[in-house]
Amino acid sequence: MFNRHISFPSALICLPVQHKTDFTSCASLKIRASVFCLSAPPPEGRSFMYYRTKKMVIMAVLCALAYVVMLVIKIPMVEFLSYEPKDIVITIGGFMFGPLSAVIISVIVAFVEMLTASTTGWWGMLMNIISSCAFAGTAGLIYKKKHTLTGAVIGLCTGWLFTSGIMMLCNYIITPIYTGLPRETVAGMLLPVFLPFNLIKYGINTAVTLVLYKPIVTALRKAHLLPEESDRPARAGHSARQ
Repeated sequence: MFNRHISFPSALICLPVQHKTDFTSCASLKIRASVFCLSAPPPEGRSFMYYRTKKMVIMAVLCALAYVVMLVIKIPMVEFLSYEPKDIVITIGGFMFGPLSAVIISVIVAFVEMLTASTTGWWGMLMNIISSCAFAGTAGLIYKKKHTLTGAVIGLCTGWLFTSGIMMLCNYIITPIYTGLPRETVAGMLLPVFLPFNLIKYGINTAVTLVLYKPIVTALRKAHLLPEESDRPARAGHSARQ
């Protein structure tokens, strides 16, 4: 006969097992497994490690989400160029955890994309890393320095214009390598094709990030997945800000 007891509040699973026969009786066997409860509040005095662990989990989720968004949403625009909004997810990660986190997510997503979905190889991966880091990294860096709505707008707009410009250079240098197009042909496409495409693409990313970021962060804080402003762990003499 089995007697099972599951205790969720203590984040502990206990399975006492009793087996009795006419000849022998066995002592109960208890199997205990730790359960990682993401929605639980931080343990007293351990908020730094607590949120550091959750940061790693959330970054992994953002990597997966950015990859899925890249696969599912592809809108053909002009020539061989299409719009996909993975940089929105990466930028939200940069706003939550800083520009370095945006760079890490960008590299991971671009690498997995190259292995599974891209036909442009290492050069395409390099282009994806440059574009994502230029936009999300720039926006995240400025927002980290000026942690207000104004800072978010300035960061996104700066990333928008900076990425549109840097990608013109990358298109001229790298695009002929992985597309096989003559460089003269690519040069003729810079102003009429690549510049408008990048302005539209990162303009959309800017607007959508501004709309989505605050509700997402608010929901994560209510679920204890991000620290409240007053509960941020202090480090190096000042609190980390979100």
